[in-house]
Amino acid sequence: MSVTMPISAPGNRPVLSPFVLNVLVATYLIAVCNTTFWGHLFRIFDGQPIAAWVFAGAVWALMLLVTSLLAVRRAQKPVLVLLILIAAVTSFYMDTLGVVIDREMIQNAVTTTMAEGKHLITPQFLIHVGLYGVIPAALVIWVQIRRATVWRGLAGWALVTAGSAALVVGLLFTNLKSYSTVLRADKELMGSVQPLAPMTGALKYAKMMFKSANIVLVQTGTDAKPGPLLAAAKKPVLMVIVAGETGRAMNWSLGGYARDTNPELAKRDILYFAQASSCGTATATSLPCMFSPLTREQYSYEGGLSNENLLDVLARVGFKVEWWDNQTGDKAVAARFQPRFMVTEDAPEHCQNGGECNDAVFLQRLADLADTMTENTVVVLHTIGSHGPSYWLRYPPEREVFTPACKTPELTECSTEEIVNAYDNTIAFTDYFLAQVIDQLAADDRVIPAMYYVSDHGESLGEGGIYLHGTPYFMAPEFQTHVPMVIWMSKAFQAALGLDQGCLGAKAGDEVSHDNMFSTILGMMDVTTTARDEGLDLAAGCRNLAG
Repeated sequence: MSVTMPISAPGNRPVLSPFVLNVLVATYLIAVCNTTFWGHLFRIFDGQPIAAWVFAGAVWALMLLVTSLLAVRRAQKPVLVLLILIAAVTSFYMDTLGVVIDREMIQNAVTTTMAEGKHLITPQFLIHVGLYGVIPAALVIWVQIRRATVWRGLAGWALVTAGSAALVVGLLFTNLKSYSTVLRADKELMGSVQPLAPMTGALKYAKMMFKSANIVLVQTGTDAKPGPLLAAAKKPVLMVIVAGETGRAMNWSLGGYARDTNPELAKRDILYFAQASSCGTATATSLPCMFSPLTREQYSYEGGLSNENLLDVLARVGFKVEWWDNQTGDKAVAARFQPRFMVTEDAPEHCQNGGECNDAVFLQRLADLADTMTENTVVVLHTIGSHGPSYWLRYPPEREVFTPACKTPELTECSTEEIVNAYDNTIAFTDYFLAQVIDQLAADDRVIPAMYYVSDHGESLGEGGIYLHGTPYFMAPEFQTHVPMVIWMSKAFQAALGLDQGCLGAKAGDEVSHDNMFSTILGMMDVTTTARDEGLDLAAGCRNLAG
């Protein structure tokens, strides 16, 4: 193994050994691209500087080990450039917005749309990647490598790899009890190491996709049939399921928030469930989970794909299923149906030049459906809701209630007040939108309508230095998991399906979650099946069979 120090090359390009270049890159990555890691480290080891530095040394040795394993011979420069660029990209979101880049976040990135993703590519991001990624990567390309013969190079590689691994183990063993406790209890520490954490997340995502490549679909509720009240309904039953986006319950005045963000729903005869929690902290997990017969504890990506969901069961008992999307897609929930994306042509007055629409784009199409439907129908409205960071685009300018509002995706350039104002405006617009849905349904006496709304997850608005959502559930703040949930039943729905709203309303203060949606909607709709879990059905015990 050669450890030749830099010497001058023709054209003043320095010449480095492969080992020295790997050491320099590993040192750069841990020292410069890991601000959040250093913050976590010294917080966790507060008052223990020696323990902190020894642990940091172990992480540096791990970085060198990974670098040495991957950056071999002719692949060295491409691999090092890739590692630097990954670290530059992920460190921006980690250090600026507190976003953890794990398997679930990578899944979100892969399944997002250009319209949604473009708001995260900001001037501040591009400057950061240029300074911390492009320039260092260019320096790696610029230097020359003094390579040994194949056999000497192989021996040197083995020595460095073994030495790095030994250094990791040796440093951790200096205080193994303390370090092992930290690794178990403070997962955010290693979850913030760039680029190792996102690389681990990418491997987990690849493994997940490989395992799910040949999923065999298991039928759910094969014994499902209409109950006596549903079968006897004189008019078509219409259930509108509104899948909310990024709505956090803390900012709903129906739940006690100081600002009046729900003036319209407060005037309607609704049931607001103030203690609802989400299945995940990102759409890719929460959306399929809430429609699944599986609970949060049981749910997995593979489990969601391999089991039929609520829509399949409703279709089995004769409901026509519609999925309308103003977001990033159905995440395979409506894979056996025909999802429809809302576009500017549906309602140009509710869309912008860039093609993004606010949720009022659904209203005319919903009115047309109610006017023309002749069979029992369930329609899912997958809304854009309060999706950030461009909150001000989620509502029309004339509906801006709280000012001044942040009007840039660069959230760190706005004050907390401006961010909260913009976000609260999205909640107020969701309030208006849901009230419009209710009013349209209530005014149509040709159908028997009801609405079930729940947000997929919440949002962080800078509390604790965290913005947006997607934080791993085990460490997610309540802002990201406490979500609003609303049930509205028309008088016709209550009468036809024998539901006692007072009985259901008595449960509005209970702790509920996405786990309840599958069984509750089947219960509300009087669908008889062993797939319905009576313990999760909020309508259980609230039905008058006499109708």
